[in-house]
This record gives sequence, structure tokens and C-alpha cells, in this order.
Amino acid sequence: MRYIPNSPEERDEMLKVVGLSNASELFRSIPRDVQLGRSLKVTDPLAESEVIKELEGMAAKNTGASKPSFLGGGVYSHFSPTIVDHLIQRSEFFTSYTPYQPEISQGTLQYIFEFQTLVCQLTGMEVANASMYDGSTAMAEAYLMARRVTRRDKIVVAKSVHQEYRDVARTYGQHGDSEIVEVDFDAKTGLLADLSALDEKTAALVVQSPNFFGCVEDLQTLADAAHKAGALLVVVVTEAISFGLLKPPGHCGADIVVGEGQSWGVPMSFGGPHVGLFATQEKYVRQMPGRLAGVAYDKNGNRGFVLTLSTREQHIRREKATSNICTNQGLIALAATIYMETMGKQGLREVAAQNAHKAAYAKKRISGIEGYSIAFDAPTFNEFVVRGPRAAVEVLEKVRTENGIIGGLALSKYYAGRDNEFLVCVTETNTREQIDALAAALAG
Repeated sequence: MRYIPNSPEERDEMLKVVGLSNASELFRSIPRDVQLGRSLKVTDPLAESEVIKELEGMAAKNTGASKPSFLGGGVYSHFSPTIVDHLIQRSEFFTSYTPYQPEISQGTLQYIFEFQTLVCQLTGMEVANASMYDGSTAMAEAYLMARRVTRRDKIVVAKSVHQEYRDVARTYGQHGDSEIVEVDFDAKTGLLADLSALDEKTAALVVQSPNFFGCVEDLQTLADAAHKAGALLVVVVTEAISFGLLKPPGHCGADIVVGEGQSWGVPMSFGGPHVGLFATQEKYVRQMPGRLAGVAYDKNGNRGFVLTLSTREQHIRREKATSNICTNQGLIALAATIYMETMGKQGLREVAAQNAHKAAYAKKRISGIEGYSIAFDAPTFNEFVVRGPRAAVEVLEKVRTENGIIGGLALSKYYAGRDNEFLVCVTETNTREQIDALAAALAG
């Protein structure tokens, strides 16, 4: 009874006050056929030392992190300097919550401001918000924002955008009036080629670059086509390290850039928590979701940080809110900020270059194996699709069990008819020896 805050006598007294004879009557509104009707299958009470031993035994089964891994597809393994984890665990950061009285939270507002500035510099956009829940919800919010800006309801999205992102965005808009049209990619290049769905009803063209197959889209051409139809171009980026090498989407005509910032010093953590990025042009700032921190000066000329824009229903009239399911990912955005400022411009560029060079080496090694080829001939960053001689699920399972290597992600999970293809991701954490081992395992 150590963790139950009231005694049996106190519980009986509470039941008596509300007119019940036993605790089960509290749940009488639940139909009997869905009630459990038996005791939970839990172990007998354990001593604290026994609990620790039990948990350590469970944790020892998680061996994936210690194996060479070539998984990507939206969550990436990157080296994070020790300083990132050290600083975010300081109590003033780790326990702070969203600043409802923002001006007294100068430290929080300052790092939000710095985060926004860095996101603007890397995306090539004019304004960025304080972050969002994750990349998929940021994309969904971009759908809604494009509709507000253009007063149109049709969204054209490439099928080369991560399927889970598309699923989240479709869930967001399923009860509204939006029309979501998914358009196919070129079978040879993996790039978006069919723009026939663009018309006078289109609010936005949504593409991912590098896309789910790792292919780098021609954003300028897509921007010209979208703008010709009076639509916005929304660019999704799931691999934030690519900003260190590729031309910023904002310099290619993008109107909204959204993405996932997990690669910036944030651990994979079984898929979260991560941090969403959202940046746009200044003329659209009042239609942007989330919050925006800015700089102001008092009458004595002292600099201070303030919430310049805060568009949750808590702050403004509900019908005027451009709200996300979270105000911003404070702690994770801080980790990303510390990572970017620790690495600096040269560091980010060096990491991105290592990713590109190592991926090119892996692509060359794997394509030289009999029965294997690269599925698409477009330029790539650190991911690429391999086409094998038999089902990718079987190939990857054999490589994992016999060689202890997590060789990639089978595309059959996301795309019907691509049973023999799998996505390989190579980052700076993968060594030449690991790449050679993967190639040898596939050849075997």
C-alpha cells in the first residue's frame, strides 16, 4: 500500500459519502461485456533492488542500438556532442514549462528567438515559429495555413512524401472541406513529375526534398509551376542535416518550409519526442500557427525578449486561433538550438558532406553486387533505394540474423508492388567497415 495515498477505511468513508457500497460501482456505466472481470496478471510485490534487476534484464534485450544500422525514413542516427545532453538536463531547462507570463521568462524566450533565427538561416525563409510537435503535424498545419492564405481548399501532395506524414495530414483535415489529391512520382527518377492536378482550386503543392526515397527534388521548377496556378509551394524536410549542404528551399521559391528537427542533436528515442520546424515568408506571418518570440526595447533602450505572436485559443478568440496541438516543443527545440550553435556553420556543412560522401560510397558498393541495383537515378543526399533479387523483408531479416546488421527499411510497408526494394540510410555514424560489411552480407 506504499504508493496508495489513502487507507481502506478512508476509501470506505468516501464511498459512503457518495452513496456507494464498493469501488466497482464507480464503473457501473461501463457495459459488463467490456469489463475485465478478473484480477490483473501482475507479479507479486518486489523489493526495489529486485525491480531494478528485472528492468535491467528487460533493457538488455534491446540490442538494436548496438548493431550497425542503416535505418532512415524520417528518424536518423547522428552524433550529438555531449554538451547538448548536459545542458538540457540543467533544472532550469528541464523543468520549465511554456511561458504563460512570457516576459519574466527571458532565458526561455531568448533560446526560442535563437532557434527561430537558426531555422530561418537554414531554410532560407523570413520567419519561423518557436517549433511544433513534430514534422508530420507541422506538415498538417501547413495544409491548413495554405488554405487560409489562398482561400482555396485543394491540396496536391506527392506520393513521394513520407506516407505517415500524409496519413497525419489527412487525419487533420478529414472533417473539413479540403480536397487532398495525391500525385505519383516518376518510376525512373523517383521525382515528382505529374503536375496536371494543379489548377485554380489548388491551395498548395506539397513535396518532400530529399523525398522519402532520398531523391533531391527540383524545387525551383515545382515552385514556378505552383505559383503559375496561384498556389503555394510547401516543402517538407525530414532529414534536417541536409540543410547543411543543399540549397535552402526558401532560395528555390518555397512559400512554407516544414520539417523534422530530430537530426539536430535529438536522440531517436523510439520515434519521439522530436521537434517540428515551421518557417514561411513574413507576409504570411499572421496566418502561421504556433508562437513567435521577438525582440523589444524598453524606454531606457534595454533589450528584452517578448512573445510577438501567440495564436493559440488560450490567447486569442477561439475562432481566430491558428492552433497546433502544442505551443512549442520547448526542451527539444532547446536541444536542437544547442546542437546547431555548437556545430556552427562549418560543423553542419562538414556533417552534411560526410553523410553525402559515405552514402555515395555505399551506393557504389551495393550497386556493384550481382542482383542489386539502385532503383532511382536522381541525385540523393544520405538515403537511396536498393532493388534486390528477392523480397526485401527476407533479405533484411537474413542480414540481421546472420550478420547482426540492420540493413535498411523495406518499402513494401509503404508502397505496394515494391516488394524487392529497401531504403538504405548512411550517416556520419556509419564507418567504412560497416558499409563494407553490409555489402558483403548482401553479396552473401
